[in-house]
Formats: sequence, structure tokens, C-alpha cells
Amino acid sequence: MIQLILARHAKSDWADEGLDDHDRPLNDRGRRDAPAMARSVLRRGVRPEVLLSSTAVRARSTADAFAEEFEVEVTERPELYLAEPDALLDAARASGAHEVMVVAHDPGMSELVSRLADRDVRMVTSAVAIFTWHEGDWSDVGSTAPDEFELLTP
Repeated sequence: MIQLILARHAKSDWADEGLDDHDRPLNDRGRRDAPAMARSVLRRGVRPEVLLSSTAVRARSTADAFAEEFEVEVTERPELYLAEPDALLDAARASGAHEVMVVAHDPGMSELVSRLADRDVRMVTSAVAIFTWHEGDWSDVGSTAPDEFELLTP
């Protein structure tokens, strides 16, 4: 079984216009939504073995909220910052795990989710897409339709 959980970072704070994009923190809504979405994922019986995150502050903070609920460590991956869809999928494949969560950014996240779901999906902040392939391995991801797909939004 392969389970790929894709999460867009929670809502970020734009109050400090001089702050570098990479350094923007979560706003109040983001700090509230991230743990709530993590609990929603857990209620579905999903708990990734590996949690990969962009190095951006807003993504890492989102990943930390999930990690606390899942009781798993966060692995930061610099290449996930504003990554293209293929880079997001490559990072998940390279993890070597069967159940992987990636926390990153749009537009790459919406593009990858849309491609895997074979329909247009807009990943709003804090959205989580859960894909499950009951048979096969990572080589099937992207070439074979998932057996299950669920989109969770705050």
C-alpha cells in the first residue's frame, strides 16, 4: 500500500510587508487550522511514517502541528519551497516510506493534487489531500489512478 498525504501550509501572516516570503509565519487562523486539520486526518485512521516539509516558516509551522498529532519527526527539505509538482512527488518517492506526508506550497501543490485526482482541485490553505493505492509501489503513483482520494478543507 502507498499512501500520499499532501498538505498546503496553513494561512500565513502578511502584516510585515518587509518580511521575506520564506520567513512569513502563520497568522491566528493558520495556527488554529493546522492542528484541527491534523486531528481530522487522524480521525480517518491516517498516520504517515514520514513527514516532509518545505523550509519556509509557514510550512514548517504547519508540519510541526501535524507532527505533534502524528507523533512523528519533521524532515525539512529545501527543495520543497515553492516546488513544482514533480519535485513534490519525487521527494515523497525518495523517502522510502509507504505512508508519506508532504507539506508545501501552491501552485505546485494544487497542480500535483489535480494531476493525481484527475480533476481540477484548488488546495486552499490548510487543505489536505489523501491518496491511497492499495496495490503496487511508488512507480504506480502518477501513472495509475488512486484507489481512494479524499480532500479535507478547514
